[in-house]
Amino acid sequence: MNTVILGGGTVGQCYAQALAAQGHTISGFADPQPGEALQALAGRLGAGLHAAPGAWMLEAELVVSAVFGTVALEVARQAFPHLQRGALYVDMTTADPDDMRQAEQEAEACGHRFVDVAITGAVNLSGARTPLLCSGTAAQEVAALLAACGAPIRPVGARPGDAASLKLLRSIFTKGMEALAVECLVTAEQKGLRAELHDVLLDIDQGSLRETMESMVRTHIPHAGRRRNEVVEAQRQMQLSGVQPLVLPAVQQLFERTVQGQAGTPYGGSSTADALAWLAALSRTERP
Repeated sequence: MNTVILGGGTVGQCYAQALAAQGHTISGFADPQPGEALQALAGRLGAGLHAAPGAWMLEAELVVSAVFGTVALEVARQAFPHLQRGALYVDMTTADPDDMRQAEQEAEACGHRFVDVAITGAVNLSGARTPLLCSGTAAQEVAALLAACGAPIRPVGARPGDAASLKLLRSIFTKGMEALAVECLVTAEQKGLRAELHDVLLDIDQGSLRETMESMVRTHIPHAGRRRNEVVEAQRQMQLSGVQPLVLPAVQQLFERTVQGQAGTPYGGSSTADALAWLAALSRTERP
């Protein structure tokens, strides 16, 4: 398959090599400032080096975009007019999900297919075996291409931007949990109770993460006041152990917002959906 790579950084070089190993012809790279490593790779693959998308892409069947997310939509717009109809455009950038959807609309108008691929690990550590998510009408086709390169890849929907959104949501959970783990384990270590803490968390460890999250949301609103008080006491205990809490003050702020919301608009729901709708109204803000 005639393949073009837009962006010659770590991601672009990684997947160029992986696709070439699966028999793809890497016909060219677009990079305004190719470094020595990219120049050497292009030489080994017999690929051209170009400063920007252009007519040289006409024979491309597959285009992999690995540019900075902030310029991904503009680069796609530069590329679309130069591609043959039916070309498959794979966006592996960190672009905003709305930009992904806009790019898909413009790709379809030009007769191309567009797929959003979100990288959920570190390519510099795992290479082409880094876990991926993909979304778009041709997601299954892209999943097959990248799975052949060794990538654990999961199609997550037919709408481009969904993979990028799910990556963001995953980050909200994992990075938030990481920050809480730091505060919790540092405090536990100061108290000499790290091993014992893991023992008392076994019910969560051995249970269903989905049910734990949904139960927390379902019960959050009616119990926000009591749980806020527990958070206040937890911070006091951290400080007595010589640990300055940074995450828990924000947790306290969230519980206090819920308590204040209850005072203004009493909650009468019982399901997770009811709770999420009430909380969404409470947390709604103006989009930038």
